[in-house]
Amino acid sequence: MTKAEREHKDRLASLGCIACRRLYGPHEPGPVELHHYRGGGWGKGDYMTLIPLCREHHQGRTGVHGLGTKGFDKAYPFSQRDLLDDALRLAAG
Repeated sequence: MTKAEREHKDRLASLGCIACRRLYGPHEPGPVELHHYRGGGWGKGDYMTLIPLCREHHQGRTGVHGLGTKGFDKAYPFSQRDLLDDALRLAAG
């Protein structure tokens, strides 16, 4: 892992769950899992396509892996792409 990758992942982790932030507004961040956004393709992107999500929004029943990619985007008033854009903007400072 490069220094740039490690620093970016640390910044993402410090943001807390981006989905919770969208739903409940800014709040004290909790632990996250870094989800690889998969937009328009089968493979995982690089470290710049990671989205910080709480366990529920990542692997839980109401999360990306619980609902499936399409189901997640239908279940919420935002898409994974919206969350990635938020994460990149916030991580950039």
